[in-house]
Amino acid sequence: MQPLYDAIGSTYCATRRADPEIASELARLVGASGGLRYLDVACGAGNYTSALAALGGQWHGVDISEVMLGQAMRKAADVEWKIGSATALPYEAGLFDGAICSLAIHHFPELEAPFREVWRVLDEGRFVIFTAFPEQMHAYWLCHYFPEMMRRSAEKMPAREAVVSALLAAKFDVESIVPFHVTARLQDLFLYSGKARPELYFDPAVRANISSFASLCTDAELHDGLRALRADLDSGRFAQVAQAASSSGAGDYVFVVARKPKVGD
Repeated sequence: MQPLYDAIGSTYCATRRADPEIASELARLVGASGGLRYLDVACGAGNYTSALAALGGQWHGVDISEVMLGQAMRKAADVEWKIGSATALPYEAGLFDGAICSLAIHHFPELEAPFREVWRVLDEGRFVIFTAFPEQMHAYWLCHYFPEMMRRSAEKMPAREAVVSALLAAKFDVESIVPFHVTARLQDLFLYSGKARPELYFDPAVRANISSFASLCTDAELHDGLRALRADLDSGRFAQVAQAASSSGAGDYVFVVARKPKVGD
């Protein structure tokens, strides 16, 4: 994860910012409350860490990329930032009352070691993961225009069963899996942010800060995909493509809510 985000980190915040709806849901699910300590694992540029700190609790952010963390440090003086790996978190055991990880687990080589580390640094409380499952991504209309990029991107995303299995192996209880549907109000321009706004993908600045476009899409596929998308938008055919790719009730992304129980539970 470090080389990629060191490369795109200098422009990341131009198009990537905390979406209020996602931040509010993360705060609700993790139980953010004043006087308690929380950790954002693989916090990147600190967009969600800073937004959550404004909603309640004492927040800490850890990331492996110095470039990304340099941006994070300029966002919120009341957040404690540290360089560190998700597999060796630089914190003492039982320090935190909750933790989140947003759009990052697909960058981990495997899941069980990071999840065990989160379990270690939690006293008790919830660990909330915001991610997308491969089965959700297969329903994105982006697959129609950028099939190879999306195939490679979905392959990198841990499946529902893998996430749940790793959480259970790390001794978490899995409480719920909550779908998230992208709308045109979304402010964080990540991969499927253009679900209802396809014109976003014609903006190089937007694509530059989406890891799939930045690292998994060839020049040829990008050229052909954008050309086909433009033709379908101009002809009106895009509406049919988008309708065929509807995610229905499964959501486009998902919140996975796990909990480290109290001793004796």
